[in-house]
Amino acid sequence: MEFQLSEDHKMIQQMARDFAQKEVAPFAAKWDAESHFPIEAIKKMAEIGFMGIMVPPELGGGGMDQVAYVLVLEEISAACASTAVTMSVNNSLYCIPIVKFGTDAQRQKYVVPFAKGEQLGAYCLSEPGTGSDAANQRTTAVKKGDKYILNGTKNFITNGPNADAMIVFAMTDKEKKHKGISAFIVEKGFKGFSVGKVEHKMGIRASSTSEIVLTDCEVPAENLLGKEGEGFAIAMNTLDAGRIGIATQAIGIARAAFESSVKYSTIREAFNQPISNFQLIQQKIADMAMRIDASRLLTHRAAWMRQNNIPMSKEAAMAKLFSSETATFVTKEAVQILGGYGYCCEYPQERHYRDAKITEIYEGTSEIQRIVIARNVLKELTA
Repeated sequence: MEFQLSEDHKMIQQMARDFAQKEVAPFAAKWDAESHFPIEAIKKMAEIGFMGIMVPPELGGGGMDQVAYVLVLEEISAACASTAVTMSVNNSLYCIPIVKFGTDAQRQKYVVPFAKGEQLGAYCLSEPGTGSDAANQRTTAVKKGDKYILNGTKNFITNGPNADAMIVFAMTDKEKKHKGISAFIVEKGFKGFSVGKVEHKMGIRASSTSEIVLTDCEVPAENLLGKEGEGFAIAMNTLDAGRIGIATQAIGIARAAFESSVKYSTIREAFNQPISNFQLIQQKIADMAMRIDASRLLTHRAAWMRQNNIPMSKEAAMAKLFSSETATFVTKEAVQILGGYGYCCEYPQERHYRDAKITEIYEGTSEIQRIVIARNVLKELTA
């Protein structure tokens, strides 16, 4: 078992770190305060291949593996969680499902410009009232001639207001329940497509999130992704990869809060000595460091398993669950170490604290992750 990164992985990690600290971190607080979608940084990430890291080079991507993806994503997340989730969705939730399940024509039209960063993708699964119950899709798709007519509303769609195309899940046969769900590639310019309410959020405020409203939306039949009835399987397979991305985002947030609070503890004095000398502060530092390291190991294991085509639903869920709960724990402790300053906007701890919470919610809540883990364990031990 090898725990060292390869030289290629170290190189991409350092390149991502340099980019993140130069082009992203200095502006993150301003973007957050203004809820500004960081299109400038996204274009620059595209220029160095970060918007399609795992996409094959012949489709405009970087052709790198899953481990390289998490290394890059952690660095962007440590600089700005909003920028990171925009990148993550375009990579793992939009491009990769089309690479994996799409036709050659779909890959050329709907992957190449997105992997190059010329366009932006999104993923539409959640609906009002059916967030965690993904099998209970209320959006419908009815085939009429050479088109499907889609009706329904999707909510909490990351990149929604800015996306050029998105993967949309809809019910093509209600009688078959989850086996009657199909997936479609929907362009923002299609008749009947519109962006609904744009959300104002507690955290990741520079990431755009909205409803997507489909009203007799006309989608060409050739935009069916996979076959009719395969949508739920595509969604679940995609979420396994997405959960690795959110686990990585959580690690980046936690690491940024941890490193800055540790540095602060060495210069902040109380009772004529740095507070880092106090055992209760050292206990916080030890617990934070341990949880971040364990989160990274879980996440890298899941990434390695996916790139080697080893089933990893349980491992992805473990990584996402533990890393997200680590992020909320670490950012809370980081605020505590700074005391009153941690509660003020001039320090980044309060932003990390706000950003961390969403990692326990999207792409499967912590409660859903525990269900996934438990079901897999029961299956393994009672088979």
